[in-house]
Amino acid sequence: MPDADPNITWRSINTIRVLAMDAVQAAESGHPGTPMALAPAAWLLWTRHLKHDPSNPAWPDRDRFVLSCGHASMLLYGLLHLTGYDLPLEEIRHFRQWGSKTPGHPEHGHTVGVETTTGPLGQGVGNAVGMAIAERLMAQRFNQPDDAIVDHRVWCFCSDGDLMEGVASEAASLAGHLKLHKLTLIYDDNHITIDGDTARSFSEDVGRRFEAYGWRVLHVADGNDLAAIDEALTQAGAESERPTLIVLRTIIGYPAPTRQGTAKAHGEALGKDEVAKTKAILGWPAEPAFFVPPEVRDAMVIPRQRWVERRQEWESRLAGYRRAHDDLAAGFDDALSGRIALDWAKVLPGFPAGTGLATRQASGAALTALYPLVPTLAGGSADLAGSTGTNVKGVGLFEADHGGRDFAWGIREHAMGSVMNGMVLHGGVRPYGSTFLVFSDYMKPAIRLACLMGVPVTYIFTHDSIGLGEDGPTHQPIEHLAALRAVPNMTVIRPGDAPETAMAWRAALEHRSGPTALVLTRQKLPVPDRGALGSAEGLLRGGYVLREPAGAPRAIIIATGSEVHLALEAADQLGTEGTAVRVVSLPSWELFRRQPQAYRDQVLPPTLRARVSVEALSTMGWREWITEDGEAIGIDHFGASAPAEKLFEEFGFTVAAVIAAVRRTLARRPS
Repeated sequence: MPDADPNITWRSINTIRVLAMDAVQAAESGHPGTPMALAPAAWLLWTRHLKHDPSNPAWPDRDRFVLSCGHASMLLYGLLHLTGYDLPLEEIRHFRQWGSKTPGHPEHGHTVGVETTTGPLGQGVGNAVGMAIAERLMAQRFNQPDDAIVDHRVWCFCSDGDLMEGVASEAASLAGHLKLHKLTLIYDDNHITIDGDTARSFSEDVGRRFEAYGWRVLHVADGNDLAAIDEALTQAGAESERPTLIVLRTIIGYPAPTRQGTAKAHGEALGKDEVAKTKAILGWPAEPAFFVPPEVRDAMVIPRQRWVERRQEWESRLAGYRRAHDDLAAGFDDALSGRIALDWAKVLPGFPAGTGLATRQASGAALTALYPLVPTLAGGSADLAGSTGTNVKGVGLFEADHGGRDFAWGIREHAMGSVMNGMVLHGGVRPYGSTFLVFSDYMKPAIRLACLMGVPVTYIFTHDSIGLGEDGPTHQPIEHLAALRAVPNMTVIRPGDAPETAMAWRAALEHRSGPTALVLTRQKLPVPDRGALGSAEGLLRGGYVLREPAGAPRAIIIATGSEVHLALEAADQLGTEGTAVRVVSLPSWELFRRQPQAYRDQVLPPTLRARVSVEALSTMGWREWITEDGEAIGIDHFGASAPAEKLFEEFGFTVAAVIAAVRRTLARRPS
């Protein structure tokens, strides 16, 4: 370990412990034990090994730190405060309180220095894997011989609970396969969860499991052994072949006299008496609370200077890189900014009218056109590339020793979602992942966190209804579209034909404040004559008038996806009978809600209340658009195994059924 005054070192470590105790006690809720146990390792990492600069938290070549065990948030807040980030002590005093920068679990974008939102266990492990992947993608694209501007590592603290979660296993397996050697997990092996000793439910040898994944595994037997921890961190930082797991044996709540090593130290305040006794053991004044010794603050001057010097040295190298590689430097800036500037009219593919094309196939054509022009685009499929239209020709596979951008995620939907979050949080990458819509359930926690953080991930969900046919109800999504629409900050787009699908990709890539789900068909749909319809650019507004009758409309048929052509056929037949019907394509409720009220009223006039919606999924939520007088044609039960055409007939998705619904609606509310 580098030379340092051991008294100051331990005072610094114990400051983290005391801040955690005091903050949780003041809030009367929280998790003090893990911050107390991990304080030595955290202090060593943040002052000796982590490359970062609190005066410039967004420095692109900083190391990334992930606290996967987000319940231990006071560990991170204490580190941020003590190392000089803009997190005043007053914010720690207001831990878990309204309006504070110190919420119960770390939130990206809310607190400076927090790289990702964590709390749901295992997610941070997946995020860290994604950050390591993004670092490699950026390095492979921009680094030149003897001119590396992307060269940093990812460090992640994780807990017993994290490594019990399946998402962490999926992500760790992928990381080992990809040989992500710049990734290190520090596993807090404290044998305690909320319910008690991990022996109640967990007896595996985690180290050997990770060795089987292809990781290097190091062991530190004592969480207070600074020399051993420092050596393990040094070895991990020098690793050049495999990701590293450091199994760190700690005592939760150390050195609280009666709570250490017990579940009582995990998820509740220690109690005033226990806090006082612990402070006495540490040689700490009982009052005031939140005391930070002046010598601890003074000791931070030297490491801060070192961090600034490293960042300035990188900036000097970047300046030289700009002079030598101006095109690459411009691409580097664009990648980090997220800018995607395209002439969409020239980029997006066209589709001949009168043909039939599944929207998953149209999406594949759009991806093929976009890949050469959007070098930040990277993604793939959870083992369904041929089925989801993501087997893009000419795009190399991302492997341990290859610079491709096509990802074989394997059958790891949950990890795919979590890893993509880490990729986009790192910066410089626009990730996408694909699977069947029904399997969006497997990745829902990662989807929810993407929405909470507002990160621009793109999901390609195909086989979007009973239209997938013979695979039957196990694979036929019913409630899934409603579930996705229910998540705040999610943009869902279910295009109705090939041109709308291409436009959906534009909408996804232009949207930068949250994830987008493209919901696509297995079955072929008619490619209409767009000269006779509203422009597919109407999709960018979420909903638009697709067909207007010759006379004043008496009713509106609203549809999405594969049911749009049903709506058009029904409107045509009703028109021949003398009933004028408007057809509205409503591929994205979220985009439509963002439009001015005047536009929404233009598309769905408040006075025109005879409305029928058609969507071969759950009817949940449709009342917003069809009013109390309308009808929703959908499916609120499980499907069956049969050809798609038979299922649509049996479950009422026919032109005749739509016409009958319009007639019933008009009978209830004649215009």
